[in-house]
Amino acid sequence: MTDLHAAAKRCLDATDPAEKLRLTRETWESLLAGELRAEPSSPPPEPIGAPGRPAKPLLVNARQVPQRGLGSAEGRAALVHAVAHIEFNAINLAWDAVYRFRGKPDEYYRDWASCANDEARHFAMLSARLTEMGHIYGDFDAHDGLWAMAEKTADHDTARMALVPRVLEARGLDVTPGMIERLRHLGDTRTVAILEVILREEVAHVAAGTRWYRYCCERDGLDPIDTFFELLHEYMGVSLRGPFNLPARREAGFDERELDQLLALMP
Repeated sequence: MTDLHAAAKRCLDATDPAEKLRLTRETWESLLAGELRAEPSSPPPEPIGAPGRPAKPLLVNARQVPQRGLGSAEGRAALVHAVAHIEFNAINLAWDAVYRFRGKPDEYYRDWASCANDEARHFAMLSARLTEMGHIYGDFDAHDGLWAMAEKTADHDTARMALVPRVLEARGLDVTPGMIERLRHLGDTRTVAILEVILREEVAHVAAGTRWYRYCCERDGLDPIDTFFELLHEYMGVSLRGPFNLPARREAGFDERELDQLLALMP
């Protein structure tokens, strides 16, 4: 196989987490070795559907996911599971960005394949931590908000780049520092070390979203800041909850006018 789009689809369709991780690593290594490229002759992408994923976790409405305190071992395991689920979804989101959107520069495909490889490594670290805590991925219910937005933006590359990395995934930049502090206070240094790696590397993933969102806006002659908030209102229609990790968002490419408007959206 030499077509990167087909290789991305194979990663996307894999249902077993271990197989998805293996294919992701192999695909990334093949891309680095120059063995894969986005072939212009590749068949058009299929309509988006559910990605490959295991039978568990059970996917429920976000409001039905139980809230557990971090003071208990079960609560800490539930938190690790929730982050693992986000990272698993992020693998699929990155590969869908490679598979679905055609005619982009080589750097676009390299960025999102690199993100997929990072997310797979994050998921592996969190899965190992879950095992140490006496659990496996699938033991707790989860929700499907990230993939639902992928489906909404399947035919709109500008909206996908604006809303998945720069809104939903960027939320991790905002909330992870607080989780780290609470877990550090509880003495869970093992989980803290993993979350610190994830936080550091997710900045680059949100930055990739910023980079390619602005590329789409420039291609279409759109103002990136006005368009961002128009898309936010059109697809999400809600105010955003703070706090915002302003230093991390600046590092990920948000400018001051965007940040001021984000702060103004807080209820």
